[in-house]
Amino acid sequence: MRKINLLYIITKLELGGAQKQLLSLINHLNKEKFKPFLFTAKDGLLLSEAFSLKELTLKKSRYLERPINPLRDFLALIEIYGFIKKNNIEIVHTHSSKAGILGRLVARLARVKIIVHTVHGWSFNDYQPKIVRLFFIWLERLAASFTDKLIIVSNYDKQKGLDKHIGRENKYTLIRYGVDYTEFNIKDQNIREELGINPNDLVVGMIACFKPQKSLQNFIRLAFLVKEFSPHIKFLLVGDGILRRSIEKLIEKLNLKNCIILTGWRRDIPQILSAIDVFVLTSLWEGLPITILEATASSKPVISTHTGGVAEVIVEGKSGFLVAPGDMNKMSERITVLIKDENLRRQIGQNARAGLDSNFMLTNMISKTENLYKELMKIKGAIYAN
Repeated sequence: MRKINLLYIITKLELGGAQKQLLSLINHLNKEKFKPFLFTAKDGLLLSEAFSLKELTLKKSRYLERPINPLRDFLALIEIYGFIKKNNIEIVHTHSSKAGILGRLVARLARVKIIVHTVHGWSFNDYQPKIVRLFFIWLERLAASFTDKLIIVSNYDKQKGLDKHIGRENKYTLIRYGVDYTEFNIKDQNIREELGINPNDLVVGMIACFKPQKSLQNFIRLAFLVKEFSPHIKFLLVGDGILRRSIEKLIEKLNLKNCIILTGWRRDIPQILSAIDVFVLTSLWEGLPITILEATASSKPVISTHTGGVAEVIVEGKSGFLVAPGDMNKMSERITVLIKDENLRRQIGQNARAGLDSNFMLTNMISKTENLYKELMKIKGAIYAN
């Protein structure tokens, strides 16, 4: 029996949670039953990792990009359509908002048998102008009408979609992000020295793309607040992006250059996490951030804004703390409590790790996704090699 041609579409292979999860899925996919293809933008930090995956056919688009551009978006539609037809694609599985809309529309036009989309957080949020938000909600409703299954990584996103009348409940299926826990069982003694952190320094860390969603300015303000009470703490900010220059200016304005370390993008996230004492996330909105799972897998106490599906991982007061988005005063209070009590930090970190059940294991994500493909292929009557 022949293999099933399976096309993944994602806007850009930047160093983010959705992209890392997708590459993990492709890497562990059963290649005896599926032939994977990947369509993405022509640039991205994870392209080299994608090229290294065995048996993956990778297509770098000339036109697909994150900003809305009617001409380039139309050309991307034509490009995806041709790729689907050329490779006899039977399943299209889209990831990320832009690729999710364009990819599913093209799959419908090309009469692809099975269309799946993973919601890594919806394309609309409460911080958009009303007309923009309503437009994206309409697009999501339209795309959902010809999507066979919507994979959500948090129950929060399911309820958010249903509240906006995006698909019916039976169209949703929950498949959590998967983490290989063994990768985070390390203690790198050299990473602190490399980053210029003294052995006795306490470190508050965050990993994020420098974009408005992550509210990096609040992270800098948080450092300013905590510094007033605890001058010997270092703040580690891992990532990069379009807001880099404005972040650097704010650090300079608040005279924080000696306590904030900007590392840029890093591939060695388990090592980085081993160097911190408290993990924070200042996001304004989220789906289910993979960094939260990685921090808890590293047995780190987490203080996060209460957004998206974070509360489905972090139990208030037991495995971390949740604060309202923008409330850096409350977050600074929580940090102060943790940095003063080593035993509390250790206990909450251990609780966080213990709270990650099998639903968040990488093997679970792979098996549930493959089983979903099989289920849909049986319903659609697609040929499948047992």
